[in-house]
Amino acid sequence: MEIVPEMVDKNTWDKVINYIAMSDEQPPYLLMDKEMIREKISQIGRTIRNAKVFYAVKANPDIEVCRIVAELGLGFEIASEGELRILAQIGVSADRIITSNPIKTFRFLEEAVRYGVTYFAFDSNAEVDKMARYAPGASVYVRLTVPNEGSEWPLSKKFGVEIEEAAALLVYARDKGLNPVGITFHVGSQCNNPYNWQHAVDKAKELWDMAEAEGIKLKMLDIGGGYPIKYTKNVVDIATIETKIDKVLRQKFSDDVQIFIEPGRAVVGDAGVFVGTVIGKARRGDENWLYIDVGVFNGLMESIGGIKYTYIVGSRGEEKTWTVAGPSCDSFDVIDKEATIAEPEVGNRILIPSAGAYTISYASEFNGFSIPKTILI
Repeated sequence: MEIVPEMVDKNTWDKVINYIAMSDEQPPYLLMDKEMIREKISQIGRTIRNAKVFYAVKANPDIEVCRIVAELGLGFEIASEGELRILAQIGVSADRIITSNPIKTFRFLEEAVRYGVTYFAFDSNAEVDKMARYAPGASVYVRLTVPNEGSEWPLSKKFGVEIEEAAALLVYARDKGLNPVGITFHVGSQCNNPYNWQHAVDKAKELWDMAEAEGIKLKMLDIGGGYPIKYTKNVVDIATIETKIDKVLRQKFSDDVQIFIEPGRAVVGDAGVFVGTVIGKARRGDENWLYIDVGVFNGLMESIGGIKYTYIVGSRGEEKTWTVAGPSCDSFDVIDKEATIAEPEVGNRILIPSAGAYTISYASEFNGFSIPKTILI
């Protein structure tokens, strides 16, 4: 198969091709390269002073993936009792778990407190009241709104508050018997603009000083996730991003401030390759349509939010522009409207790299199609 070399690590590619050649497993399925996961983990947080890394389980909650992360000593960021139960199965201790979802369900909050989790994000008075009741004395950190320009998956509207409101919330949390310990923000997922972190840190420092003026001594800054991976083009590498982050952190914050990082996509995205099959072709008006057995509902949900994938087929056919669609009966199940792919035959394999994050974790059995297996190689 011909590929765009810079989009796929050679060692990962060799493992994928060997697995397909030697296995009778029927597509679609997701292959995850264990060594690539380990390699990406080794890169994250390495150049940021006083950093602690928490894997965002939502990116890929496969228990074997989580086991690799746990064995390498990382913490975990979770948002639900389902994610907590995965970690409980592999024996992750409560002191390695935080939850940065500012609005938590009652069931999750109760189970997390029972398990011993003590770090919780918030961004509203109602959440403070809820935590004061169900998690009295918990260590809490407020979600700050920051710019998301340059991110392919912005996260700035659903959660977060501006500086003045955040300062008032920290005071309110203290007065309700909680322990305000820090600030969190998120620059947006798949962020290709390193300056987003600089602006966010500047804003966090302003809030930090306001909290101190109110007698609240914070100790932790959570810079979220957002590190990008390669889908169809090269991106800013982790070392470059972290060098810029560390520089502004050193300028703004003292040495004893603890920095939390919550990577998800950057840990597992590059490690995954979807293996699917071309199940149909059609010419509709002036459009070429290509149908494959993995789509929006059973693995490629992020395509509707703007994520573009690379598609690799073992074809010597003419390159054409395709509208790529999944297998369901729903017209919403369209993955890409302008993918350039050498024309394959129906029945050919189609490989989709950079599919390790936010694929299976989004998948459902809509229309009766099974959720693809995750297989570690």
